[in-house]
Amino acid sequence: MGHILNLSNFTKAFRYLKKNGLGAAFSAVEERILQERSLAEEAGGNGTGSRYQPPSETELDAQRRRSWPEPVLFSIAVPAYETDPVYLKELLDSLQEQTYPCWELILADAGTGDSVRKAAEARADERIRYIRLASNDGIAGNTNAAIELAQGAYIGLLDHDDILTRDALYEMACALEKQEQNGIHPVFLYSDEDKCDGEAQNTYEPHRKTDFNLDLLLSNNYICHFLVMDAAVMKRLRLRTGFDGAQDYDLVLRAAGQVLEGTPEEAYVHIPKILYHWRCHRNSTASNPASKTYAYEAGRRALEDFGREHGWKVQAEDTRHLGFYRLEFMPDALSQRSDLGAVAGPLPSRNGRLVSGIYDESPDSTVTMRYDGLKRRFSGYMHRAVLTQDVEAADIRTMQVRPEFRKDLDLALQEIRAGADPVRTSIAFCLTLRKRGFRILWDPDRKEEIH
Repeated sequence: MGHILNLSNFTKAFRYLKKNGLGAAFSAVEERILQERSLAEEAGGNGTGSRYQPPSETELDAQRRRSWPEPVLFSIAVPAYETDPVYLKELLDSLQEQTYPCWELILADAGTGDSVRKAAEARADERIRYIRLASNDGIAGNTNAAIELAQGAYIGLLDHDDILTRDALYEMACALEKQEQNGIHPVFLYSDEDKCDGEAQNTYEPHRKTDFNLDLLLSNNYICHFLVMDAAVMKRLRLRTGFDGAQDYDLVLRAAGQVLEGTPEEAYVHIPKILYHWRCHRNSTASNPASKTYAYEAGRRALEDFGREHGWKVQAEDTRHLGFYRLEFMPDALSQRSDLGAVAGPLPSRNGRLVSGIYDESPDSTVTMRYDGLKRRFSGYMHRAVLTQDVEAADIRTMQVRPEFRKDLDLALQEIRAGADPVRTSIAFCLTLRKRGFRILWDPDRKEEIH
């Protein structure tokens, strides 16, 4: 609860109130309090909950002792500019304490002082490479300078005031090895993350992410930190100027766009562990999203550019949550996107609560409805309940499909009217679409009468 009752969050709540009105602001605060209470109850119940729990020293020792017959070199690119000496020390510590040994750090310094160079040289570690930039070319240009010098097979991006967990690169190496053994060469790998206070003493707001989900990514840069990308891909794409504040988002979008050209989704690997601490201080976006409103404008431009690149007629719009977007397709998504087989939306509301119609089936065939019963005006964890996203199954009674599937949909709906279970019928229909290579898009704002 302590991380709700602070000046930064009061400021954010006030801005939210001005932007969205009293009712929406009250609901947002209520939902945030309930989420924090739930986290506290989880931690109290088993000592862990969703918050970060570091590996034990025994686990870390085992990681250090592991041999790597064909180790992958990770290059960590860090653009530095007048970096706080304490933050830099903690960043360097977090690299040198990695249990995986095969890495290099490239510090591209655009500052005017000498403190970054001295700190790097004092480590006397040949894996730490310092370069003085001739000019300050902005976050994109400075990062590109580091990327160009990378010698590793995969390149990771790290902000100069953030911290990696000690097992971050070990977990990346393990996941990479597993995918390669399965015949998949990853385009990028990403982990869960959380925030830490300015002193890096307390972590909070764990961000437990989903596996790769293209349309969720087109709503928000949920990939974020910690990301490592195939070096050849990153060096080809590079960070683009003109998207400052959203340059990472633009990069991830362009890399993820390869999935529309035949790259399998398995090439985008999620590691469901917190491996990155995003530091919150007075000027950080993590602490105060409104401190960099230009970043969200750049995010809209990146999305619209992505759409144009793929031949879509689309406009990116802000939602009521900063940094979360909605793509408006003209005239509609199915006419613009050949990868979509269907678009579905929520079922009629029950007593002011959400009936999403998204069905999740567990390995034992148990079916649950995602976001079921969420209060009106609540947005769910990381606002996912109000964001477009790809789903494995959705209720066909609110569904619009491609013309070639309309007869199949009509037959399935007739089965439901004749007494078939609508949930199982919907799951079976959606499985047929996915086996044919199509995505199923869930649109929380879709307002269609039930079939």
